[in-house]
Amino acid sequence: MSDIRTISQINEKIEKGEANIYTAEEFKKLIKSGDTPSFEEVDVVTCGTCGVMSGTAAILNFIVSEPGEFIRAREVYMNGVPAYAGPCPNEWLGSVDVILHGTAHSIHDANYGGGFLLKDLLEGKDIDVVVESVDGKTIENTITINDITRGQIIGARMAFKNYTAFTNPNSQPISSIFAATPLEGNLSGLTFSGCGDLNPLQNDIPHNAIKEGKKVLLNGTIGYILGDGTRSSAEKPNLMLSGDFTKMDPYYIGGFKTGQGGEIYDTVAIPIPVLNEEIYNNLLITDDKIDLPVADIKGRHLPLDNTNYHEMWNGYDLRPKYDRNACLSCDSCLVEGICPTNAFKKGSLNIAYCYGCGMCANFCRHDAFDMNTGDVDLQINGEKVNIPIICRQSDRMRANKLSLKLKKLIENNEFEL
Repeated sequence: MSDIRTISQINEKIEKGEANIYTAEEFKKLIKSGDTPSFEEVDVVTCGTCGVMSGTAAILNFIVSEPGEFIRAREVYMNGVPAYAGPCPNEWLGSVDVILHGTAHSIHDANYGGGFLLKDLLEGKDIDVVVESVDGKTIENTITINDITRGQIIGARMAFKNYTAFTNPNSQPISSIFAATPLEGNLSGLTFSGCGDLNPLQNDIPHNAIKEGKKVLLNGTIGYILGDGTRSSAEKPNLMLSGDFTKMDPYYIGGFKTGQGGEIYDTVAIPIPVLNEEIYNNLLITDDKIDLPVADIKGRHLPLDNTNYHEMWNGYDLRPKYDRNACLSCDSCLVEGICPTNAFKKGSLNIAYCYGCGMCANFCRHDAFDMNTGDVDLQINGEKVNIPIICRQSDRMRANKLSLKLKKLIENNEFEL
């Protein structure tokens, strides 16, 4: 068989039900078990990643009043989250165009922001809107997702290949977007991001298959690659992506509380057609071959040591087990306060909201949560130290689920390469 294929040839095999399609998780498991499929035995690998993606914004249009009630919006707030009016003024129309940043924080609660708001919208919840107009009027209304006449997500910087893990060698806690709470000092914990060998960009170095204009799944719906993301480089690539917000699945997008307030997470899946031997060989990368520098969270770019994604993920739990009988229903529940996605409330764990970050198991005072999030041995300042992994800002379970959804769509001829 020739060592070069075309997209048309692979699509023809898909239409006939003859294509060999793997998710990245399936493909990597075969590699790690010593049963690697040959080039001839694989046509497509669907890769995915889920993580905090700060560059996410939404462009929304909705009606807030009857025409003629106000000239145009000057300030817009959605559940207290500032949504920037424009660029279109919509003069006297009663509607507003806004750009909502996923990292914008509510004026009432810094832990509630754009990511939580977008999830609430997709779940059909009522959203309180306040418009301050240029002619001095205040218009208040309530909208739902059904009132969004047009919505588009623009991810300026998504699906990062390279991340840095962080610990705090200093004596005082440090607040950062890279930890779900202020990170305690004296090397007491490590926080990291990245789905390792599942990440699309990690499996396609350089961009042989992942190119501008290609289709992807973004938060559960069809999206497109607009090109490289902001701050993208050959060493640290990321993508600019876009998709119809109103068609997204709320499971794959949401808010994530950090030491600096609310952030936003997204989930991306991208198919990699195996067109040649180079693309195939790049897919053979596994977690133990992917370096992960560990830095001082205060210095950020000052590596203390290096580890890899095998040390972060191998054999560790993706979700906690909650023992209601061990829960003492504390008057001030520490877990409820720090759970980044608000998955734990009033003594109940909403597993659909759970992100698998590990914070509950590491911080519950009464061990009501059982979850092995792992630890890592590092050499810092000439001394060997063992540091527990206390917070993950990426979720391999969501990444795997979206990769599997993409595989099924391709097999069912609902997603053409």
